[in-house]
Amino acid sequence: MTLILSLPRLATRIGLLLTLLLGLAACAGGKDIEQASQLNFASAKSADAIDPERHAYAVALAKEMRGYGKRVWCVPFARNASGIELRGNAATWWGKAEGRYDRGHDPKIGSVMVFSSTRKLPMGHVAMVSEVVSPREIKVDHANWHRNKVSLGMTVVDVSKANDWSQVRVATNPNQLGRVYPVSGFISKQSTTRQAGL
Repeated sequence: MTLILSLPRLATRIGLLLTLLLGLAACAGGKDIEQASQLNFASAKSADAIDPERHAYAVALAKEMRGYGKRVWCVPFARNASGIELRGNAATWWGKAEGRYDRGHDPKIGSVMVFSSTRKLPMGHVAMVSEVVSPREIKVDHANWHRNKVSLGMTVVDVSKANDWSQVRVATNPNQLGRVYPVSGFISKQSTTRQAGL
């Protein structure tokens, strides 16, 4: 009886394991496993594009962690979804990216937005850009903005006076922008070495 009850759980684990292995092995072509209609894969035309397999892996891993009662954090999700291999608290990513990755103040699809440390976000926050809607509006995919959840296609608006994405508001709830957050900038997965042609 116990064996029969555990078979569905075993099948689920095998399915997740296969999805994760495919994500690690292939890292090219494929479809997102959750809310793919909210993502703008077609507009990703540069080296800073979203890799659908990598993205699917990040979402599947977050779902699996939640299923086991583990916490889903923004840093591992952003790293898994974007391919930017940085570690440590989100607020440290901007400094750690210097010399390793391209940093700038213009959002690109597949880049990671680094929220600065604040009283509300003492460890900062990171989110991957999934769509550039206009010069002052983007959509992001990230984890733990809503506690222990993955949010896909969330609207972020630049409210900085200089139009430089140094201050943003996030649509935490549908059609409602939240408080103003400072942003350090955007980290591109294209390394500075590769960009320089070395």
